[in-house]
Amino acid sequence: MTRRRRWGARLGVLALLLGVAALSPGCNGLFYHPDARRYRPLPPGAEEVWFASGDGTRLHGWFLPAQGEPKGTVLHVHGNAQNLTSHLGFVDWLPARGFAVFAFDYRGYGASAGSPSRQGVFEDACAALDHVLARPDVDPKRVVVFGQSLGGAIATAALGERGTHGVRGVAVDSTFGSYVAMGNAALGGGALTWPLAWLLLSDAHAPEDSVAAIAPVPMLFLHSTHDPVVPLAEGRRLFEAAREPKEFVELPAPGHTVAVDTQQGRERLVGFFERCVADGSGSAAGREVR
Repeated sequence: MTRRRRWGARLGVLALLLGVAALSPGCNGLFYHPDARRYRPLPPGAEEVWFASGDGTRLHGWFLPAQGEPKGTVLHVHGNAQNLTSHLGFVDWLPARGFAVFAFDYRGYGASAGSPSRQGVFEDACAALDHVLARPDVDPKRVVVFGQSLGGAIATAALGERGTHGVRGVAVDSTFGSYVAMGNAALGGGALTWPLAWLLLSDAHAPEDSVAAIAPVPMLFLHSTHDPVVPLAEGRRLFEAAREPKEFVELPAPGHTVAVDTQQGRERLVGFFERCVADGSGSAAGREVR
């Protein structure tokens, strides 16, 4: 292929990508991969919940009550693919540790109505928090949030932009700071791909823009040292944008959203939540644990 033809091919690809960007604002397909399959049944004793998002979209969730005397309630904001029934394994052990769990699906995921969009999932997270705080079986002074990967980004934006409204602690696992940065990483992560990522993607509701507003609510950041999806540097980028009190914990287990697959990660998470609901002090300010 001649040099002229190579440049022609490159310009053709660029034109195609720009056309996709124009037709698909935010390139949702890069970040949202829902399905409607039920991967597991409703756990014994759990409650199936229906509630409305801010624009009236009907959303679906599960409420798992705590076993024994409840310490607090965890709002779980799950990651990208599939739906809450496939992500529940990340948090279904928390009721045995004294924490009720409310897990929900964004619009277009699982049994929830609609189709996912950046603005839509943001509104859905806000509605889920409102639902939890209004439940008669939940102490609104003992609510904490656990977001994983994309869910951590959504939760961070929702809490930073709408206000924490009494949330006592926020933990995020394998979460990034910028949608554009993640898109650039998917394109190869080079300086030459950055303009393309900037053209194709939007940083609306980017977590790094709102994470500082969560303070003084304590935050815990968990991240694998060998995360193949969200680079450790992206997790640190978000941590640096946050204000005190905050804590960053690196876990040596390889993989994505693996924090609660390890005993160390589970103990860090539960210990953080217990401190938050007990006295609101959360983690030690500025700590980094390896």
